[in-house]
Amino acid sequence: MRPRIFRNFGIKVLSIGLAALLWGAVAGQREAERSLRVPLEYRNIPPELELLGEPASLVDVRVRGSSGVLGELRGADLVAVLDLRTARPGRRLFHLLPGDIAVPAGVKVLQATPSTLSLTFEASAVRTVPVVPDLDGDPAAGFIVGRVTTVPATVDVVGPVSAVQKITEATTEPVDITGATGPVRDTVTIGLPDSIARLRNPHSGMVTVEIAPAPVERTLAGVPVGLRGLAAGRRATLMPAQVTATVRGAGAAVSGLTITSLELYADLSGLIPGRYNLPVRYQSFTDVTITRVEPANLDVAIR
Repeated sequence: MRPRIFRNFGIKVLSIGLAALLWGAVAGQREAERSLRVPLEYRNIPPELELLGEPASLVDVRVRGSSGVLGELRGADLVAVLDLRTARPGRRLFHLLPGDIAVPAGVKVLQATPSTLSLTFEASAVRTVPVVPDLDGDPAAGFIVGRVTTVPATVDVVGPVSAVQKITEATTEPVDITGATGPVRDTVTIGLPDSIARLRNPHSGMVTVEIAPAPVERTLAGVPVGLRGLAAGRRATLMPAQVTATVRGAGAAVSGLTITSLELYADLSGLIPGRYNLPVRYQSFTDVTITRVEPANLDVAIR
């Protein structure tokens, strides 16, 4: 019977040979050092603080390992993590240690540059501001911009307190109203251009722009002025008894007016006999406004 040592002798010899080759390959790789540019992450920033400025996003890391492993290593394979849970308002210094850098097995971190980072923190603030739409262009000739509304009408802004205090409004992407003769509606993005503050929640909004016919003016001469509030048994005379009135409003409403459509009057309520200089009063209209009356006051004699 053959001794056990000779059983499967060929397989054992092959295994020993492969092990020797593997050892030789590994032993033949010399240790080397290499520098890589590695992404830097900031974690655990206290929620009541804001990190100001543009902190470093990359650091230089020097590593050591076998030449074979280092030859295949890329900067993206490593990551540096800076824990900011101890941050406080003001300028603070944080050390970046070799243990803060995650590396593959067989690789050792020798140094990170910069090894100390100076970061500035400020208290965070929240403020509610109105949304003011940005309108681009002009309506068609003979039309004007009427009421403009945005949904939502306000948004919450968050950021460093010094930046938030300066913000009075949020704005939208431009809404084009060029040549419009009727309402314009557009869904646009709401934002804070050129600010380190930001919206608490990213928003888009619906802007509605009412477009109305431009008002026209018209002057009516010889408009009679009536009397109101004259005591029973009294008589009164006006000088002059007619005035010139200028009105402004929608074209159709203004063109349909006559001198008797305007109810102009002098109020004599509670007045005793005598001479007075009284203002011309008038009724209000829904679509028409009386912008000027000449003369604006009348001489009134009560007997």
